[in-house]
Amino acid sequence: MTHRRITFVLSVMLLLSLVLSACSAPAPAPEAAPAATEAATEAAAAEAAPAEGEGIVLRWRTRPDNQEEANVYQSISDELEPTLEGVTLRYEPGGSETASYQDVLKTELASGTAPDVFWIPGTDVADFAKRGLILNLADLASQTEGFSVDAFYPGPMEFLTYNTETGATGAESAALWGLPRDVSTFVLYLNLDLLAEAGAPDPRELAANGQWNWDTFLEVASTVRGLGPDIYGYGGNAWWGPYGTWMNSAGGGFFNGDRTACNLNSPESLQGLEFEQSLYQTYDVAVPYGEDSEPPFRAGNVGMFQNGRWATPGIRTVTFDWDVVTLPAGPAGHAGNWLFWGAYVVNANTAHPELAWQLVQALTQAETQARISEMGTNIPSRVSDEAINAFLTYTPPANNQAFITGLQDNSTAEGPLWQGSGPDYVAVMDSNVSALMTGDKSIDDFAATICDEAGKAFVE
Repeated sequence: MTHRRITFVLSVMLLLSLVLSACSAPAPAPEAAPAATEAATEAAAAEAAPAEGEGIVLRWRTRPDNQEEANVYQSISDELEPTLEGVTLRYEPGGSETASYQDVLKTELASGTAPDVFWIPGTDVADFAKRGLILNLADLASQTEGFSVDAFYPGPMEFLTYNTETGATGAESAALWGLPRDVSTFVLYLNLDLLAEAGAPDPRELAANGQWNWDTFLEVASTVRGLGPDIYGYGGNAWWGPYGTWMNSAGGGFFNGDRTACNLNSPESLQGLEFEQSLYQTYDVAVPYGEDSEPPFRAGNVGMFQNGRWATPGIRTVTFDWDVVTLPAGPAGHAGNWLFWGAYVVNANTAHPELAWQLVQALTQAETQARISEMGTNIPSRVSDEAINAFLTYTPPANNQAFITGLQDNSTAEGPLWQGSGPDYVAVMDSNVSALMTGDKSIDDFAATICDEAGKAFVE
């Protein structure tokens, strides 16, 4: 059907009609996940229970990167709740650590205390879907007037519409595992005061002149590092996102073309990893690998901090002059950026599947996404010039175009392994890359064994 926006008025009318009608029976119980302790289960159950007089309670959760981001989503929940007569929205910010956030969700899903709607990273959609932990929303979507998967960026929707039985994707796949909350790309957050004090070139000017590459990046980082032992030129946190950009910008990547085999030992992938290793082991310009780089950046001790749009609310609290710039281009001729996304999904065992689907839609409406963008957290996942133009006005930073350029500059959409175990693959990759960056493993030793180890994730 042709796409047209679903207004909040329509959402409210649908929600009211659903509240006054009998709700559908719960979906089948999910597969067992690691059991919670008795105390943790009882505490979660008590938290999930509605207070007297609350009526229908819909609980939803995200994994905020910091308190400022959590505040953004609480305000969204507060704004949506008055439009849902008879429904209480309860927002629950989860922990900021990826592994523990997902583990807690799986434990709660097994014990029946998980939220009705929750956010998960795009890389984990297949794992949750194949375990039967989230609801296939395709039938509900097909009954929703005006809904179209084409309203969202195609990268995320290719993974969110993957049919596990046929391998089909898109509008005809008969699968819809959720809707993308937002998208983001990496940028380098710049401490302009620190760069000026060091006399380093302005990366924004280098980028504007087509001179922003690995060599000029290293020049800027080294110049800032010369200010003192506690001042660093670059900071990037220890997860697959940052190190993946160096691999991508060298022409490598995690997987082969159809994502069915390991590509971590290709010459291009190794070139990217070796350059990143040199930032820690050869040139000593980076915050030590494994340490959180955001606190020292916000304290004024890091010249360039690599992170996504989600870090903006926290960075807006700093007292120094700052802006952002695109990532530097590598040997492949581009920056190797990611199209990051995460999805709102529905608990497969929710007592209110129709209402949960309506909440997912409300949370991803253009109006709601605009509010989130205005507060600085992320980029709308809906494809429209209006959304992009609105995003560009939400400053600081002044150079919001850097995020949009990242979306358009050969960015790789993150996604799950439908034909393997993404979490298993990332676990092997993370530990080996960490050993490489800390100097505990050479690039040759890494190359010799990495795909033998990581490749086991494709055998199910």
